[in-house]
Amino acid sequence: MSDVIVGDDGISRCTWAAREPETTYHDTEWGFPLSGDAALFERVCLEGFQSGLSWRTILTKRENFRKAFSSFDIPTVARFGEADVARLLGDAGIIRHRGKIEASINNARHAEDLIDAEGSLEAFFWRYAPDRDHVPGSMTTSPESLALSKDLKKLGWRFVGPTTMFALMQAAGLVNDHAFDCAIRPTVDAAIAAHPRPS
Repeated sequence: MSDVIVGDDGISRCTWAAREPETTYHDTEWGFPLSGDAALFERVCLEGFQSGLSWRTILTKRENFRKAFSSFDIPTVARFGEADVARLLGDAGIIRHRGKIEASINNARHAEDLIDAEGSLEAFFWRYAPDRDHVPGSMTTSPESLALSKDLKKLGWRFVGPTTMFALMQAAGLVNDHAFDCAIRPTVDAAIAAHPRPS
């Protein structure tokens, strides 16, 4: 089976991106390096919420998540309390899973500590970017995602298992998992190469 599909526009894409909203996400976001603490924190949260569900579910609810979680502003989310948990559990526009909601709030609090220690989330997460290529679609975890998961858990983060962290690495440009014949892969390669590695 081919690992790409050619759309009506003649562009070859990874097979999972055959229809919207996946197509636009694939072409403009997936695999491109993320910068900024809020952007990385949002992706960690959404990958956690996606656990056990389809990414389509998250994409269709993404703007609702942003509204519910104050655009994933870390200091704001870190100060969410029980009233906010109750509000979020009553919000039909998001995934109403208490464990995932509470994990996002917990992780915001630990993200503040990590930013104080490292300077930024980007500086910490990019430490786990591998220096080697791999066959796209061949992995659901990696040694680096295992290490990232382990280290985050030691710091008190939750819903950051190695599979979830590998999905984060795919999404945030720490690895390029676009299929070799995907038309977007070279653009992502160039974006990763141009992205300054945080010191």
